[in-house]
Amino acid sequence: MTDENPSDESQDIPEDAGLAAHPITARRLEKLSEIRDGGGEPYAYRFDRTATAADLHAEYGDLQPGAETGRIVAVAGRVLNVRSFGKLMFPVLLDQTGRIQLFVASNTLGADEFERFGGVDSGDWVGAEGEIITTKKGELSVRVQSWVLLSKSLRPLPEKWHGLKDVERRYRQRYLDLIVSDEARRIAMTRSRILAELRKQFTDRGYIEVETPVLQSQAGGALARPFETHHNALDIDMYLRIATELHLKRLVVGGMERVFELGRIFRNEGVDTTHNPEFTTLEAYEAFADYRDIMELVEEVVAAVAEAATGSMQIEYDGRPIDFTPPYRRATLLDLLSEALGESVGFDLSLTEMRDLALSKGITPDAAWGKGKLITELYEHLVEPNLWEPIFVIDHPKETSPLARVHRRDSNLTERFELFAGGMELCNAFSELIDPLDQRERFEQQAKAKAAGDEEAHPIDEDFIRALEYGMPPTGGLGIGVDRLVMLLTGQSTIREVLLFPHLKPETSNRRPPPDQSSTTIG
Repeated sequence: MTDENPSDESQDIPEDAGLAAHPITARRLEKLSEIRDGGGEPYAYRFDRTATAADLHAEYGDLQPGAETGRIVAVAGRVLNVRSFGKLMFPVLLDQTGRIQLFVASNTLGADEFERFGGVDSGDWVGAEGEIITTKKGELSVRVQSWVLLSKSLRPLPEKWHGLKDVERRYRQRYLDLIVSDEARRIAMTRSRILAELRKQFTDRGYIEVETPVLQSQAGGALARPFETHHNALDIDMYLRIATELHLKRLVVGGMERVFELGRIFRNEGVDTTHNPEFTTLEAYEAFADYRDIMELVEEVVAAVAEAATGSMQIEYDGRPIDFTPPYRRATLLDLLSEALGESVGFDLSLTEMRDLALSKGITPDAAWGKGKLITELYEHLVEPNLWEPIFVIDHPKETSPLARVHRRDSNLTERFELFAGGMELCNAFSELIDPLDQRERFEQQAKAKAAGDEEAHPIDEDFIRALEYGMPPTGGLGIGVDRLVMLLTGQSTIREVLLFPHLKPETSNRRPPPDQSSTTIG
């Protein structure tokens, strides 16, 4: 059938080579010319498919060997490989739902069409019509009566993709990863189910899905460093959003009592196993609720999403079980920190004692850190990595929670929680700060930190304060890290596996010298 048989990575076509420079791709170019010279079209406009691989396996998966159904279907997909035995060929066709075998016989298709099919290469897209049968060995197949080339592939597929050591190539060329890796397709499909179920959970509860600006004149709603750009028409600097929070709260002020947004967030920060500069969150706000109401909401939503994605609320991650069945444990941040230290710790300690404690645990305090920041740093260092079963860590220090409401029983703390599972933070939520005077004071404290060099400090958002001055009802809010939730529910240890196109440095071989800008005006 084909004049090529790549068996490992070393036989892949060089990425920077022209197609005509390698015998395999040169031969494919010749085939392309031969098709066109013969009056054929190697790139079809459309095809009427009547069944997918999954449809056929679901309906006919129990057929006995050698069965004939009499049913004619049209299937389409990419040819992965072909086994040839004289007057018989057995191509494996891949579509979005899975694989189906074609049964190509010279006596059924005719000698001329059989010979033409022999020119099909791995990677080509074909459409085929024929009868659903099983072979003598019991393989469900479509016995081809007619076929059409839908798209000619000019590069061969890597045969032993799973053996490739260059992991980054999978991320850079996700299209190849999806073609040859069942796992990559499984993750992508599961992510889609997770997003759909998240939307359903909130819309079924009466939340309204909205869209807020991605480009903002101020990047607020979180403590993070933003990406900067410039709006030429308005001649102002702008920022990619680091959160959707402040615009969603404006909508609550405007009377939209239950709102949510599922969308992309951008933070100009480092990349590691759980962080990517561009990621997805779901933020939601509910009037007349506090953080305890939101805890109940979150555990119900996460449990439902886990079941929709995996079929169960009990999963395994990194070889250990996690049970998402509600209710989840609730524990204060100070109690968890005290447990980890083996001694009680709180705001009754002096600032000097807190700094000495941090130093003893390998943390170098910044001169500007207060007690709340020191407690948070100790907690993140000693507690967070060990949180496995779902747990709500509640009542965070006021110093590190500029948008959360002061705790009704302790002014050093806020009514804030984070949901952890599998050692990762999945959700951050508050009883929202609705007092405009308190909010201004917190913003001013953040502005001082920014002036002192903290690039992640929150700017003063005068319009948001003005909105609060019109009156915001008691509100509970939450933000779910969608990518991390997908990681847990698909069993992945790095965020890059659950992002179809993670951020990577440009390939050196693909970098081109900048154009001559001697006559170009910049700015």
